[in-house]
Amino acid sequence: MNEKNLPDDINSKTLNELTEIANKIIQNLENQKNLEESLDEYQKLIRLNNLIEKKFQKSSKEISESAKFKINEISIKNAKKIK
Repeated sequence: MNEKNLPDDINSKTLNELTEIANKIIQNLENQKNLEESLDEYQKLIRLNNLIEKKFQKSSKEISESAKFKINEISIKNAKKIK
């Protein structure tokens, strides 16, 4: 599912900003009486959720790679001190 019908600047938003948008959509959906009228909002929420998930996975991968790099640097420094 693609991110159509979402604002153009949505990709530049942080995870926190995207979560706030999702929470607002959820609040609006909870207040809806007619489910047929809220179908577009549900679809928008699903697309937004997919985008949040992708960004989270990307951030998680970057954090993991950074941690591995730092651990490797520390190991190299400790190995040099031991010799």
